[in-house]
Amino acid sequence: MTIRKVPKGRLIILEGIDGAGKSSVQRALIRRWRSRGLRVVARREPADPVLARQAVAAGPRDPALAALYFTLDRILARPAVDRLLQDGTTVLQDRSFYSTLVYQGSRLPARQGRELNDLQRIIAPPPDAVVLLELGATAALARVVRGRRHRSPIERLALLRAAAKEYRSLARRERWIVVDASLPLPGVVEEVDRRLRPSMRAAPRASQRSPSRPSQRGRRN
Repeated sequence: MTIRKVPKGRLIILEGIDGAGKSSVQRALIRRWRSRGLRVVARREPADPVLARQAVAAGPRDPALAALYFTLDRILARPAVDRLLQDGTTVLQDRSFYSTLVYQGSRLPARQGRELNDLQRIIAPPPDAVVLLELGATAALARVVRGRRHRSPIERLALLRAAAKEYRSLARRERWIVVDASLPLPGVVEEVDRRLRPSMRAAPRASQRSPSRPSQRGRRN
């Protein structure tokens, strides 16, 4: 029997629709935490630029294929994330498998969506905390338009509204930390930092079970 080492670091996830401010909050938190002497690394998904381009290109017409690209990226990145956690590093990550469930899984037939959900929870490291930066789709799209010359396919208003609804549903089921992202950036950063303090002081992460088989739909999502 293989004995798994208990990860010593923390995996903190920032989620939210495009324009919610994940990247800005991540940068500010990294500076703040490092100033306190915390060993912290910033990551984002997808990590591989080639797989990212393929996923975005496939997304509008084939959500299953897009989810496959994102999943492959996640599998390839897993060893690096595990090494950081084993080394005691806090990983602050922009997006995770939850984004795949929101943007691609919600567009699949119910059975495929459940299978995708189960697969992600097998191949992705379990987070210690997830923060949803909640922002209305109209406000988020206005930010995106100001900040970029072109919009990606996922930035259409109707799709952002649907994604925001999926995120709210996930946040309720998973008991995420939800922060109002319409506030000025310093206020958002301060609130996220305050809400994460219990997670940062928590006991070491529990050893993850060996994924011998997919979880069943009746289990906690």
